[in-house]
Amino acid sequence: MYDWTVDEFLTRLASRTPAPGGGAAAGTQAAMGAALLAMVARYSDGEVAGRVVTAADELRETGLRLAAADAAAFEAVGTAYKLPKTTDDERQARTAAISSALAGAVEPPLAVIAAARQLIDLAEQLLPVSNKNVITDIAAAAESIRAAAAISRVNVEINRGPAADIDDLLVRAEDLTTAVRREIAP
Repeated sequence: MYDWTVDEFLTRLASRTPAPGGGAAAGTQAAMGAALLAMVARYSDGEVAGRVVTAADELRETGLRLAAADAAAFEAVGTAYKLPKTTDDERQARTAAISSALAGAVEPPLAVIAAARQLIDLAEQLLPVSNKNVITDIAAAAESIRAAAAISRVNVEINRGPAADIDDLLVRAEDLTTAVRREIAP
């Protein structure tokens, strides 16, 4: 995935294959949110901005790594579902492989949710000290982060059941967008 152009990624996302899918999109959304925060921080001054640049750059890489990990995890799920099931032993082996693959497929979205929490923390710290000429990019980051978390939640729920409560995270992202809109209002 790292070598794909945006068009290649979107073409593969649109294809009739299980991966990349929503989880890869979530990781990419988190990476985009991190990149936007890093950009705003680079246009801003002070110690907080410097810390945000460092942390956001690391989280951008984390998001991309998790997008790739999610794609790999769902390839494993697809492979498990294709295993033969004609004998009792094959059915048992297939069931075990599916169960194991689905358990592994939950890890990337849970990690995206954790990264999204860190990114919202950074956005909240950056907003008061940010360069007001690029403040709308904090709202763009918040919306990307919110999308990453919401997508990840449903991906966890389909494979494992109820996910960790992220309603507070979604509200915090919305609050950031609202705060930016207040700042730019005439």
